[in-house]
Amino acid sequence: MSPADPPNGGDAVELPIFTRRRLIQTAVVVFALLVGIYFLFPKLVGLGNALGKLGDANPLWIVIAIGFNVLAFGTYIALFKAVVGGDALRLKWAETYEINMAGLAATLLFSAGGAGGIVLTFWALRKAGMRRHEVARRMVAFLTLHYAFYPLALILFGILLRTGVLNGKDSVELTIIPAGVAGLLLILGLLLALIPPDLGPRISRHVHGERGRAIAASIAKVPATFAEGFRFAISLFAHPSKGGLAVIGAAGFWAANIGILWASFHAFGAHVPLAVVVQGFFLGMVANLIPFAPAGVGAVDAGMIGAFVLFGIPENTVFPAILIYRLVAFWMPIPFGVVAFFQLRTRVQHWETEGLPIDRRPLREGPVERAATETSRLT
Repeated sequence: MSPADPPNGGDAVELPIFTRRRLIQTAVVVFALLVGIYFLFPKLVGLGNALGKLGDANPLWIVIAIGFNVLAFGTYIALFKAVVGGDALRLKWAETYEINMAGLAATLLFSAGGAGGIVLTFWALRKAGMRRHEVARRMVAFLTLHYAFYPLALILFGILLRTGVLNGKDSVELTIIPAGVAGLLLILGLLLALIPPDLGPRISRHVHGERGRAIAASIAKVPATFAEGFRFAISLFAHPSKGGLAVIGAAGFWAANIGILWASFHAFGAHVPLAVVVQGFFLGMVANLIPFAPAGVGAVDAGMIGAFVLFGIPENTVFPAILIYRLVAFWMPIPFGVVAFFQLRTRVQHWETEGLPIDRRPLREGPVERAATETSRLT
């Protein structure tokens, strides 16, 4: 590594700070959002207190929902280890668990689709000895694989609902329009994967002045790194023997989350068609990108409630079912994430004082890496 990119992240990579002020601000915002959605709004529309209906839930289905949640985090950790902690950095399973669960705690303090978790993960991987560029490339590949099934599901179930193959409301705004937007995002991702890795030098040749060329090269690193990550994710799909765990982990995470929601509806005796559960889940999760709600708290709740009401599910069932889903899928793992955060801090201190284990050296280039490299050369 060069002096500009030292082992263990150097002094340039600092731990995301959990300040008291941020914790208090987050708590106030979260409390206000939850009170508004689950207390005030139901009363305004004549549904009473949504929390009061929790006592009617079937405990067996709650246990099933918790089981799906354990499976969701297991598959998520498997995806991360396969993409980020595999051949580039030999992360142990315990280390992978701590990084991902600590990222969950960090996500609560940030918004926009889990930005806090991304920041903390970057910090942890740099401290573990991974180079800055490799962290960025692997994280792009991880997020690409993780979210690839999101637009795929909207396209597949949107078409199946619209054509009547699967049961459920088939209005255009709930099926074809989301499928069309998802298709455009997939096309955009594939186009970005065509950006060549030497984009910076290519652009620099057309810029006058040494300073201008340096600026152009620096700016070009961003799309070039994204393209590398996209190509690496695609190569994992193309090599099941190497990328199978990553693909199964990504698909399993979303399937398990949908299972939590499915069980939450069944807890109140509501038999919602599976296609509607899938479509309503992904439409509601779009609200996670709203940049003002920490980790999508309140926004995702309202988004899912609105989506299922539009699908014709009775409001007096939707409100408590979504509340059960959020309690199990989001709030229940938070204490484990906080504990993992402090465990990760201790582990990083050991890395810095005792040095990284000998077996941190990357493995030899495997078929996935060779395929990604070859794709880069061809582009």
